[in-house]
Amino acid sequence: MTSLRLRQFATRLILALPLIAPPALAAEPSPSIPEAKTMKIRLTINGHATSAMLDDNATARDFLSLLPLTLTLEDYAATEKIAYPPRKLSTQGAPAGINPDIGDITYYAPWGNLALFYKDFGYSTGLIRLGRFDAGVEAISASGKLEVTIEAFRP
Repeated sequence: MTSLRLRQFATRLILALPLIAPPALAAEPSPSIPEAKTMKIRLTINGHATSAMLDDNATARDFLSLLPLTLTLEDYAATEKIAYPPRKLSTQGAPAGINPDIGDITYYAPWGNLALFYKDFGYSTGLIRLGRFDAGVEAISASGKLEVTIEAFRP
């Protein structure tokens, strides 16, 4: 494991410690998480459209309820692009963490940010998978900030 990966892991581990707090101190889930009729989304990144399929979990459904959204993606650790939704998402029923793959769209609960992975990364406590790019993940590997509009896909 490189020292950069080790530092990234240590930072995420330290920031995830609040997740093991008693449930009364954990973030409250969104009061109403609508059942999703479709879990497919369209991402328009700097004018180029691609799609993704969201997982069927409370966090992904809560994210879907915020759409459409336009966010600025910023690079983090030359591995992922991150952005902050307008509010924290429900983590009800979420696993303690995941090992993200290239193309995964995730939510990092300790910071309240979306993380879209364009490189492989190790297990991260507090990371919740929202879904996965169908194709076009290379669009987020471009350097610098990127504007993304995310909307529910209506065929």
